[in-house]
Amino acid sequence: MKQFFKLEQLGSTVSKEVLAGVTTFTAMVYIVFVNPSILGVAGMPVGAVFLATIFSAVVGTLIMGLFANVPYAQAPGMGLNALFTYTVVLNFGFSWQEALGLVFISGLFNIAITVTRVRKSIIKAIPKFLQSAIGGGIGLFIAYIGFLNVGLIEFGAVPELNKFTTAPSVLMIIGLILTLVLILVKVKGAILIGIIATTLIGIPMGVTNLSGISFDIVGPFKELDQTFFAAFDGLGTLFSDINRLPMAFLAIFAFTLSDVFDTIGTFIGTGRKTGIFTDEDMDAMENSKGFKTKMEKALLADAIATTTGALIGTSNVTTYVESAAGIEVGGKTGLTSVVTSVLFLLMIFAAPIAGIIPGAATAPALIIVGIMMVSSFADVKWEDLTEAIPAFFTVIIMTLAYNITYGIAFGFIMYVVTRIVTNRSKEIHPIIWGSTGIFIFYFVLMALRGIGVL
Repeated sequence: MKQFFKLEQLGSTVSKEVLAGVTTFTAMVYIVFVNPSILGVAGMPVGAVFLATIFSAVVGTLIMGLFANVPYAQAPGMGLNALFTYTVVLNFGFSWQEALGLVFISGLFNIAITVTRVRKSIIKAIPKFLQSAIGGGIGLFIAYIGFLNVGLIEFGAVPELNKFTTAPSVLMIIGLILTLVLILVKVKGAILIGIIATTLIGIPMGVTNLSGISFDIVGPFKELDQTFFAAFDGLGTLFSDINRLPMAFLAIFAFTLSDVFDTIGTFIGTGRKTGIFTDEDMDAMENSKGFKTKMEKALLADAIATTTGALIGTSNVTTYVESAAGIEVGGKTGLTSVVTSVLFLLMIFAAPIAGIIPGAATAPALIIVGIMMVSSFADVKWEDLTEAIPAFFTVIIMTLAYNITYGIAFGFIMYVVTRIVTNRSKEIHPIIWGSTGIFIFYFVLMALRGIGVL
C-alpha cells in the first residue's frame, strides 16, 4: 500500500491519510441529503437519488484515488444539481430522464476535451473575471433556492420577507444560525451536524415528520431501477423534436462549462500551493494531449465520474473544493480519497433517516454553500466597467430569471458588447464569438415563438 500510493516519496503516512480522508468526508457528506432534495423537485425518486449520490461519490472518488493518486473527493456538484432541476427540467421543459441524457453527453464531451488540446482553448477562451462571476452567480442562485424552499420570500404584489408565521421558516433561521456558529468556531462536519440538529429541533415544532422514517434499507434499492440507465431512455426522446435542439445544446454547454471550470478552479486553487500538482502538471493541463501527469489523470477521473453518475441517476459529478479540508490536515495521496469513498459507501445505512429530513433543514446548507461560492466575486475588478457590466448581468440574470444558462448567456453577450465598444474586440476568443452567436440565435427564436411566428 505504501508503495502503491508512494506515501514515503510524497512525505506522508497511513495515519495522516486516514485522518485526511475522514476530514474530507465530514466536510462534504451533507450532499448525500441535499442532492436528493434538489433533484427530487425535478420529479426524480428521492430514494434512488440518495443511492445514486452515494454510488457516484464512491466511484468517482475511488477513480481519483486509485488512478490519479491525488487526495480529492467527488460527488454530485452543488450548482450543477440546481442547473439540472431548475433550469433544464423546470425551465427548459426537459424530462429528468432527458436531463440525465444531457449530463451523460456533457460527460462524454468532458472526456474528449480532457484527452485533446481542446481544453486549452476552452480554458483560455473565457476571461478569469467572467469565470469568477459565473461561480459567484451560481452561489447566489443556490442561496436563493434555499430561501425560497421554506417560503422566506413571499411573492404578492411585490416580493417581501415572510412574517415568520410559519414553522418551516422559523426552523430554517434556527438551523442557519446554528450552522453558521458551528462553521465560525471551526467544528468539523459543521454542515452535516447542522442538518441533523435542525431535523431534530423540527420534531417538537411539527416540521420533521417522523412517519416518513423507514428502517427498510432495501427500499431505496427498489427505486434505483427507475434511474439506472434512465439516461439512455432520455436520449431516445431527447432529439426527436428538432425545435428543442437549441435548448439541448445550451444545456450541454452550460453543464460542460460549469463542470470544467469548477474542477480546474479546485485543482489550481488547492493543488498548486500544497505541491500536490507541480508546474509540470499545470503546463500539461494546457499543452499535452494525453494523461501522463497527475493533473491529466485527475481531470480524466472527474470527466469519467460525470458520465458514470448520469448512468446511475444523478446530475454532474465534480471534484469538491471541500477536499481542501483533508489536504490541510496532511492528505497528499490517493489513499485519502480511498478512505473518503469507503465512508461514503457506509452512508447506505443512513437511508432510513434520509426521508424525514425537511427542506427547512437542508435550506441552511444551500445558503451557506452559496455564501462560500460568492467569494469568487473578489476576482472581479468592479471599478472597471468593462468587467463589472458582464459580471453584473451574469449574476443578476442568473438569480432573478432563475436560470443559470441565461445568466451565462447575458454575461457572454455583454462581454462582447463592452469589448467592441472599447475597441478591444481582438481580446474576444473565437469560442466566445461562437457561443455568443448561439445565445443570440436562441433568444431570437424564443422571441419569435413568443409572438407566434414560429
